[in-house]
Amino acid sequence: MTLFNSILIAEAAGPSALSTFLPMFAIMGIFYFLLIRPQQQMRKKQELMRSKLAKNDKVITESGIHGIITGVTDKTVSIKVAEGVSMKFERFAIAQVLSESKTSED
Repeated sequence: MTLFNSILIAEAAGPSALSTFLPMFAIMGIFYFLLIRPQQQMRKKQELMRSKLAKNDKVITESGIHGIITGVTDKTVSIKVAEGVSMKFERFAIAQVLSESKTSED
């Protein structure tokens, strides 16, 4: 058998398992680094922000309500939205902290 005949026989047997699954693994890797991983990092950042909520922080809720935090519990925050108007929200409803309260603990 010559080298040429053995190459023809190997190609006739079909592609290897590695060459078959390699494109699929590459696509899965691309999806992970372009979609899944950034989403996980954003979720961790949001959870950290929500865990650090404190009184007098200026915040925006997921529904777009602006206010100042007047009270914080484990699951909820009270937000002053106008003079004499306070609303209670779940922590996960806070979308963004505009400015943090300035507490000096030096």
